[in-house]
Amino acid sequence: MTVTASMPAYQYLQLEEKEAVLVVTIRREEKLNAMNNVMMAELTDCFTRIREHSGVRAVVLTGSGKAFMAGADINGYNEFDMGQFFAFQDKGREMYRAIENCTKPVIAAVNGYALGGGFELALACDIIIASDKAKFGLPEVKLGLVPGGGGVQKIARLAGPFVAKELTMTGRFLTAAEGKALLFVGQVAEPERLLETAFALARDIAGQAPLAVQALKKLVDAGRDASLETAQAYDRAYLANLFHSEDAKEGIAAFAEKRPPHFQGK
Repeated sequence: MTVTASMPAYQYLQLEEKEAVLVVTIRREEKLNAMNNVMMAELTDCFTRIREHSGVRAVVLTGSGKAFMAGADINGYNEFDMGQFFAFQDKGREMYRAIENCTKPVIAAVNGYALGGGFELALACDIIIASDKAKFGLPEVKLGLVPGGGGVQKIARLAGPFVAKELTMTGRFLTAAEGKALLFVGQVAEPERLLETAFALARDIAGQAPLAVQALKKLVDAGRDASLETAQAYDRAYLANLFHSEDAKEGIAAFAEKRPPHFQGK
């Protein structure tokens, strides 16, 4: 059974599966794909289900229309009391964790605005590919708030505290080129080639040994906040475990026999 056949019908997500790559498109164009409770629950459910589906080896997450995701649906904030507001924030963090903890590599194809929680959604992914028309920003200060989905700390670690303070204290938007210079955007593509570029990268990753790809995602994420010695110990431990895998045996044999490997994730 394909992953799309095993998924429920989502209100705000469109799924397309091709060559072991699942493309997840957020569709709420009339609100610039702004997140609400239903959308967050759907993204959490979708990425939780993807986690153990062997037919999917990489995921591309993108938005429809002019935005990747223009943050939270702020109009709903007027109706929240304190308890409802924090419940909304908790659902957002659950959504980000579902993507961060997904065993498959997730590529964000940022086609337009990625603001506030939408920027944090992209930062929850493993790789960001951006259209040259994309705009990134954490403008919560303009509402008298601060980002609540991890964006402040991630940008501080990626670009340094001085850049993080300037961006969050002004709420200004970054271009895709600036994102590449600050090292959170991997590639910049022309708008009409964005999905093609992201899909090509996802397909390349999907063709590698699945257990090794999963291990690399864990190693980079876990090692980021560990000492160098501890992180290198993680590397050695994963290497030792992978050496006994069927995929490692296949990869080594294929190299010796000068043929393409056939990895099965075992």
